[in-house]
Amino acid sequence: MQSAADLRIPHVWRVTDLAREEAVLPSGHASLDAQLPGGGWPLGSLIEVLQARPELHAWQLVLPALAARVSDHAGPMVLVGAPCEPFTPSLAAQGLPAEQLLWIRADAPAARLWSAEQALRCAEVAGVLAWLPQCRAADLRRLQLAGRQHGKLLFAFRPASTQVQASPSPLRLLVDGVDDLQVRVLKRKGPPMQESLHLHAHPARLRALLASRRRSIQPVPAEERRSHVLDRLVTTP
Repeated sequence: MQSAADLRIPHVWRVTDLAREEAVLPSGHASLDAQLPGGGWPLGSLIEVLQARPELHAWQLVLPALAARVSDHAGPMVLVGAPCEPFTPSLAAQGLPAEQLLWIRADAPAARLWSAEQALRCAEVAGVLAWLPQCRAADLRRLQLAGRQHGKLLFAFRPASTQVQASPSPLRLLVDGVDDLQVRVLKRKGPPMQESLHLHAHPARLRALLASRRRSIQPVPAEERRSHVLDRLVTTP
């Protein structure tokens, strides 16, 4: 007698499988895509990113996908309530031109939610990134419905402490780390993920520059310093 796993019935989603998203955008991180339903960031769905520090590594997580999105979409990528001013020369060098970046400054929770909803409704907008530290589950549900209705790329950045709260978001990630980026998928359409992924916290060019700088400032061993002193004494007339 065949087991349920051996039947391989088409169009049946088993508990051990990741769901098949209809439209996804590759994240730019191969190991992360392997853990995301459909193999990338879902379009038309709320993606919740939880962080202890809202400004830390957010760009490195999402920038490859944003650059790919704006490369074939003429509209802007909208930032709502970003904690720091975007450094546009660095973003442009990594594929996100300044002219396709729209930064909306809003402090009140209601203003941030309203701005994010209006941006989602705008046909020209390529995607929305909203920092929502005080957002309620009902507010997230409104964003989820708006994102689904308009098929936009939608990220909501929230404090790491909210991971214990219920959320309507189909995809939730916990992001941590300094020297490397530790990403754990807390919620997805599929089996739970127990271990964190380790991604690079800096782009390739910056990693090479930092590595070169570390090599150049390494201290000279004491034996070599003494050897140089003796060489100078010997060569001194």
